[in-house]
Formats: sequence, structure tokens, C-alpha cells
Amino acid sequence: MPATLMNQRDLEFMLYELFDSEALTSRDRYQDHDRQTFNEVVNTAKIIAEKYFLPIRQKLDTHQPTFDGKKVHIIPELKTAIDAVNESGIGAATADYELGGMQLPPIIASAAGAYLSVAGGVGMGYNMLTTANANLLQAHGNAELIETWVKPMREGRFMGTMAMTEPGSGSALGDLITKAVKADDGTYRITGNKIYISGGDHDLSDNIVHLVLARIQGAPKGVKGISLFVVPKFLLNDDGSIGADNDVALAGLFHKMGGRAQTSTALSFGEKQGSIGYLVGEEHCGLKYMFHMMNEARIMVGTSGAVLAVAGYQYSVDYAKNRPQGRLPSCKDPQSPMVNIIEHADVKRMLLAQKAYAEGAMALVLYGTQLSDDELTAVTVEQRQHAHILLDFLTPIIKTWPSEYGPKANSLAIQVMGGHGYINEHPVEMFYRDNRLNPIHEGTTGIQSLDLLTRKVPMNNLQGYKATLAEMVITIDEAKHYPSLHEFSSQLTQAVATLSTTTETVLAAMSTKNIDLALANSVKYLELFGHVIIAWLWLKQSIVATKAIAEQPHQADMDFYQGKLLACQYFYRFELPKINVWSNLLVTTDSTSFDMQPDWF
Repeated sequence: MPATLMNQRDLEFMLYELFDSEALTSRDRYQDHDRQTFNEVVNTAKIIAEKYFLPIRQKLDTHQPTFDGKKVHIIPELKTAIDAVNESGIGAATADYELGGMQLPPIIASAAGAYLSVAGGVGMGYNMLTTANANLLQAHGNAELIETWVKPMREGRFMGTMAMTEPGSGSALGDLITKAVKADDGTYRITGNKIYISGGDHDLSDNIVHLVLARIQGAPKGVKGISLFVVPKFLLNDDGSIGADNDVALAGLFHKMGGRAQTSTALSFGEKQGSIGYLVGEEHCGLKYMFHMMNEARIMVGTSGAVLAVAGYQYSVDYAKNRPQGRLPSCKDPQSPMVNIIEHADVKRMLLAQKAYAEGAMALVLYGTQLSDDELTAVTVEQRQHAHILLDFLTPIIKTWPSEYGPKANSLAIQVMGGHGYINEHPVEMFYRDNRLNPIHEGTTGIQSLDLLTRKVPMNNLQGYKATLAEMVITIDEAKHYPSLHEFSSQLTQAVATLSTTTETVLAAMSTKNIDLALANSVKYLELFGHVIIAWLWLKQSIVATKAIAEQPHQADMDFYQGKLLACQYFYRFELPKINVWSNLLVTTDSTSFDMQPDWF
């Protein structure tokens, strides 16, 4: 079985036909680049993925990090692979030249990272969190913090984490109790415990830069009293070299069902004299700053969900094309040759579902990545503001829909492969286990749905909600010019109307009924909205495909575009109608879940 990574043709379609990434070279920040340099970076990532990560992919899964009470042990091949990424510059692909970066558009870096993620699993998670950590500090830290911590992280000498979750509070950050006491020298002494800290300890870099949420002594209770601190594993000497231990102790490792290459840690800060922490920005503004990293991490989680779905789909397609088994129902001759299973209609159904989920999710996360770029580098202030409004609103969906439907795609990949799907001689079962972590990471689906309904939709007089619907209307109007797409444009028009009615009803219920009851089905609202967004992005893909087919391309491209149109048709006929059931639950304020009592379980 050949090792299948990403579909290069589909990545090129996403980058250059759907999102026109080449046009980004007209912006000042990217004027040194062109399509050739973009492709060279993506190809370099592919080469590194195949040379360094792919050979150890299974070993990373079967040889989890261990802790002997003093030190974490990780297979040495991972450091070799990560060093190769850092030496190539891809580890700091989007960073400023002055900080050792390549100043590449995030959408190109995301495409390059897709190859590395598929080949190395969450082994690339160390780098991704480090990038997000450095981006936060660059946005909200002072010049000293940037010089001291960001530069080494961009270079790959240091790595970074986000340390939020505590044993007693979980996702309820307002209840965290990690304490910060100000010292005479202006630094703080941090004491407390954090759990499930990805990359919290390892030997892959010289130092680990923890971004820690803590409550300064005397601070208000709740989220308004939270501050953010840089707490390194090791302090630095005056010359920048590694100095004394900073009283950050590894209490233990968690062993997960998937994502095994990346350490998941329980950390204890300040058991002896207090870990030294450096305040980021202003006191009591920590959660606002951390959301910079959290939102970036949420796009990363959604991207992981999409990429793993694509990888499983690619692998199962290859298997289905080469696995002979059975005959079509119309064949009555037992002596006739068996057909490859891709000829069976139900296998086609499962492959189409995977394609619809995976490539729909990939379009969504790349769209979000491009919005994150547009809010900083778009030509006009109005364009930057518009991108910010869209991204801020869509982030819960960008995180959640791929992380929910990515594992569904991987489950179907296992089913397509039958017995070969659930044995670890093939990677699809690993893709599923890795992907199943994503609905939990960076805010569970339930938390994201509450954020969408209680904050994002009503925010600023429904500004983000209205802007998103307006984008869909633009696409619908364009699709009306193509008769072959009328079925989809009409159905999406109706879906937007259903979404609008549902939203109005739920918002009214939130203000007039028991708020807990009104929000009892919030996850179905997020799922409904997500399906409409994916349908919209499939319509956008279909417009591009329809235009391309009209130009009579060569057969390979013709097949590619026809596949896009059939995947769109699948989503509209098999998936989008589900929103009507979900809408009914929401507009009737169905109380089934709300009415269930703990003692009845």
C-alpha cells in the first residue's frame, strides 16, 4: 500500500483557484514572493514529511513519551525531524524577517503544514503551539519579552505552551486558582497546578516558554481577575544562555488514545520558592491576551480535523481502487472476475461522504486562515475590519465542524477498508484516534456552541452574523448565472432562510424563556450553522469547477472538477436536508435534554 499524504491537486485548487493566493503577492508584506516560492515551500514541507516524519509515523504512535520521575523520554527521531523543519525555515514561515521568519502568507504555511501533520501526526504540535505562543507575545508583549523569548522560539531553540487548565476548574477558567505574587523586582512568583498541558515538558528544545494564566494576589474573582505570565522552564543568564531551573516541575504524563507523539502533562509551578513569571501586558487582562493564542489554536484544531479527514479519505480511496472483492448485484456469473470495491455503490457513498466532509472542512479552515491574514494585511482598513468581523464570528464553527466531521470521515475510511481499516498496519485507525481528540481540544463542542449563541451571534447588533449571511448571498447570486448549479443555489437560499428563522426564534427564546432551556440544544444550532457554511463553501467550489469545465480542460482535470461537482451534490442531497430536523428542535425549544434528571440516568 503506497503511503498517501495530501492530494496535491486539491491543495493547488484550494490555494490558487478557490482562494487566489497568488494575488497576495501584490501586498507589501508578500512582495518578495510569487507562486513559485509558494510552491517551493509546500514542496519542501512534503519532502521533509516523506523523509523524516513518515518513516517514524507509526513509531511515534506506538512509542509514547515516558517519564522516569526525573526526565521525559521521547524517541530521538522526532527531534531530528523537528530540527529539519526548523532548519528549513518552515517552523517560522509566517514570522517577520527581522525575527528570523519567511513572511509567508498563513494560507501557504497551512498548506505546507498539512503535509507535516499527516506524516508526523501531532509531532508537529510542538512547533504549532510555539508559533501561536510567539504570535501572542509579539502582539501583546513589550520589546523586552519579544527580544528575550520570541526570537529564540522563531529560531526553534525554545518551544512554547499555553498553560490554562487546572485540576479543579477544567474549562471554567474563571475559577482558576493559580496565584501570582508581585516581587520587589517587578517580576511575579507563580504557584499552582496545570493539567493537560500539551508539550509541557520534553527534550526537543533548549527551553520551554509557558504562557500561564494566574490570579494576582488581591485580584477580582472570575475572568476579570486573570493575568497572563511568561514562565520559562529555565531562567536565562544575562548573556541569554540557559540558567537556573525555574521551579516548574513535571508531576506526570497523561497517556491519550491518540495524539501520542506530543506530551500531555501535569505541571506544578512554584513548589519550592515560586516560579518566576513575567507579566504580559497589563494586570487582569490575561484572558483577553490568551484568546489571541486560543483563537489561533482553534483554527489549528479545525485544520487538524480537516487534514486528518483528507488523509484518511486519500488512503481509503487508494485502497478501494486496488482491492478486488465481490461482484455487482447485476452480475449473476460466479466465475466472472471480482470487481474492485470502489465499483460498489455503497463504497462510493462512503467515499463521497468522506470527500464532502474532508474537502468541505479543508475549504473552511483555509478560508479562516486567509481571514486571519486579511485582518492584518488587506489593502484597506475596511477590508481588514471586515475580515476581523467574519473571523471573530466564524471561529467557533471553524474549530468545531472539522473536528466533529473529521472523525466521522475517518470512521468511514475504516469502514471502507473493512478488516484492514482497524489494524495498525494501516494508518486510518490512527487517524481516527488522533482526530477524536479534536472535539475536546480548545473548548468542547458544547462550549463553542454556547459561545456562538450567547456571544458571537448577538455581538454588536448581530454584526458578524449578518456579515456572514451577506457573503453567502453574494455566492448564491453568482451561482445563479450557471443553470447546472440552480439546484444548489436554490437549496442554499432556503437553507439561509431556515437559519435566519431559527436564529430569530432562538434569540427570542433566550430573552423570554428560561435561558438554560433556550440553550439546551445549542450544539444543534452550531451544527446547523456549520452545515450551511460548508454548503456555501461547496457552492463556491462548484462555481470554480463549472467555470473550469467550460474551458474543456484535459481529462485528468475534467475528472477532478467532475468529482467536485458530485461531492457538492452529495452534500446538498444527503447532508444539508438534516438542518430541517435540527431547526425544528430549536424553534420548538425541545426540552428533552433539559427535562432529563440526573437520577433518571
